[in-house]
Amino acid sequence: MVYRRGGKWWFKFRFAGRLFREPAKTASKKIARDAERKRRLQLEEGYHGLKKRQVPQTLKAAAAAWLEMKQPTVAPKTHRIEKTHLSHILPVLGPKFISDIEPDDISRYQQHRLREKAAPKTVNLEVGTIRAILRRHRLWANVQPDVRMLSVREDVGKALTAADEKRLLDGCADSRSRSLLPAVLLALNTGMRYSELRLLRWEQIDLDRRTVRVGKSKTEAGTDRVIPLNDKATKVLKFWADQFPDRKPEHFAFPSERYGAGGDDFEPTVFDVDPETPIGSWKESWESVKRRTGVLIRFHDLRHTCVTRMLEGGVPLSVVASILGWSPATTARMAKRYGHIGQVAQRQAVAVLDRKCPPGVTRRRSRPLTTRVNRAGKFRPARHLAAVDSANGRE
Repeated sequence: MVYRRGGKWWFKFRFAGRLFREPAKTASKKIARDAERKRRLQLEEGYHGLKKRQVPQTLKAAAAAWLEMKQPTVAPKTHRIEKTHLSHILPVLGPKFISDIEPDDISRYQQHRLREKAAPKTVNLEVGTIRAILRRHRLWANVQPDVRMLSVREDVGKALTAADEKRLLDGCADSRSRSLLPAVLLALNTGMRYSELRLLRWEQIDLDRRTVRVGKSKTEAGTDRVIPLNDKATKVLKFWADQFPDRKPEHFAFPSERYGAGGDDFEPTVFDVDPETPIGSWKESWESVKRRTGVLIRFHDLRHTCVTRMLEGGVPLSVVASILGWSPATTARMAKRYGHIGQVAQRQAVAVLDRKCPPGVTRRRSRPLTTRVNRAGKFRPARHLAAVDSANGRE
């Protein structure tokens, strides 16, 4: 039945032993009756497991709806990345109906992108966008078993040597961008990501307790983590804080600013500083430093360097993971990717095996060193065993 309440129509009916009473949100009795019939039909279809018939949709239309739905819930940068992915996907697969997309179509798309010299990791990310769209329409499970992601190299990053680090820091000190050197030093001594540094605010830095709290990060495990500051990082931040005596907690630590030359000697000067806006990018000054110094690395390799030095210094993997913001599920894989353990550290590790037993620890002898019999029943000369025992520290 339908009934009127407060100038609006409501409907109520009983279905499967339960009373449904809902507002039709209309002043029209006819529309209220239509709403009641539609609601009852919806419940009946759900009760009997009947799927609602959907109009066939192309990937282009489905992608536009998916992108619009995602926009309020993701960061602007993520939204831009997804639009970039679709700019490559839609010219190839856009006209196809999403219900007609097969694993062979995705495989052909992967080969097409590789011929365009796209990196395997980029192609995998684009396939991830296709997966998200199909998953929204409950279609990904049909193709998932036959879709294979491309293999990706895990050894792209590298750690800085001491000589390269010195040349790089000297180049940053000579850069026109005064914030580049503090940012690079912080990255080397905290392992913070590029975006974490760029969006850092003074309220996240506690110089008394010598900690820095990371804001929004790339991963959930990295968001809001607290990183202790070593002596180098503390000195850098104290020096940098002195450059902004009027700073406020909500101001960005690396604000937007412009550079020029002033005076008769054309000395570098800073102007148009906006502490309420973060610096846009260090890309131009970073690339300039790399060209001058010949140290051809990525900014992200500073994070690789930080991890490698902590692991070589014997820091437990769980502690490194907490500082870097790795989740427990990815810690081992991230350590393999980021930890570029050098030959010196590896030799020091195996050298531990040369040491004798600590005082008070005895080793059990299985039998006298005259002769020993292996499982195959063959005798081994005692002199060979004696040499092995001696090398192991046994007299």
